[in-house]
Amino acid sequence: MDFLTAADLTHPNGETTHYYEGGSKDGTPIVFIHGWPDIAHVWHHQLKHFSSASLGSKYRLLALDMRGYGGSSAPTNKRAYSLQVLCEELVDFTSQLDIKQAIWVAHDWGCGVVSALAAHHPELFLGLALLAVPYRTIELGLDHVISQVNRDLYPEEEYPYGQWEYIKTYELYPEESVNSYLAADVKKLTKVLYARHNPEMLGKPSRTSRTLRDGWFGGKPESIPDIPLSYTSLDEPLYNALIESHEKHGFFPPTAYYLNNDVNAQYSKSEVNGGVLEFPVLFIDAKHDAVCSTTTTPKMGETQQAFAKKLLYERIEAAHWVQLEKPTETNKALEQWLEEALKL
Repeated sequence: MDFLTAADLTHPNGETTHYYEGGSKDGTPIVFIHGWPDIAHVWHHQLKHFSSASLGSKYRLLALDMRGYGGSSAPTNKRAYSLQVLCEELVDFTSQLDIKQAIWVAHDWGCGVVSALAAHHPELFLGLALLAVPYRTIELGLDHVISQVNRDLYPEEEYPYGQWEYIKTYELYPEESVNSYLAADVKKLTKVLYARHNPEMLGKPSRTSRTLRDGWFGGKPESIPDIPLSYTSLDEPLYNALIESHEKHGFFPPTAYYLNNDVNAQYSKSEVNGGVLEFPVLFIDAKHDAVCSTTTTPKMGETQQAFAKKLLYERIEAAHWVQLEKPTETNKALEQWLEEALKL
């Protein structure tokens, strides 16, 4: 991303955050936070759009490589990936860069991190945009998201963990999940993860709902297909950058985000205002995301609505990585929300 400046920031605990900055130093800060198993580069469509000639003077853009990814540090202690630790470091990040308030844009586990930050430090927020993962979901722990499962789609006797069975698999078999499956063929896996949506799968149980019984990839990591890059939402530079990150850090750091459900649930008990958000929130629903979409798990949408008092809801026909698969639609939704809800 040669149109941005790269830098490293060291926290008081000695860990480092690699980040990119662009736009105007005097503009309203927008902080982009990626999720599993990404890097800051996954926001390149949005960063280019908001640093364009017509918008670049309005915004100060920042995109982080989160803990365990890209150029950031990757400790081997799973508690280094707990939400309390990550949120405290984001508070430090904003302090060191003299950011009083920002618009935070997040995807996947980035949503979990930033949702927890919003609930504990609402003073840092002008607004919050969540892509694919609603507010009041994974940041509250596994027991909570299980309570949100659509039991019409996932009968409890057959699917006790619903679409979240994969998180339980991580908890019970973290080393096997990492070493025998996720790291088995990183190049094939990366392309499969970012495949574009298949409309025929809408409303069907997610494959993540059978990982304990069938194993990752049906227990056969060698069966991961080698699909063409053109079938995915990746371009060559992003694909290569993802592979570089995974080969550098391995898959323990990404997995560690899933191994702190106990302490994350405890951390949620110290939320400000009971977790109710009073500032504008945008939720972009990736309709064909079989795990996180409120289309197939409406209870998550209802909970989010109850806790985000100024919520705008947008639905886009895309798989989980909506910002990559449908960048034009995503950018339009973000820009309209910034103009209408935040008057920017």
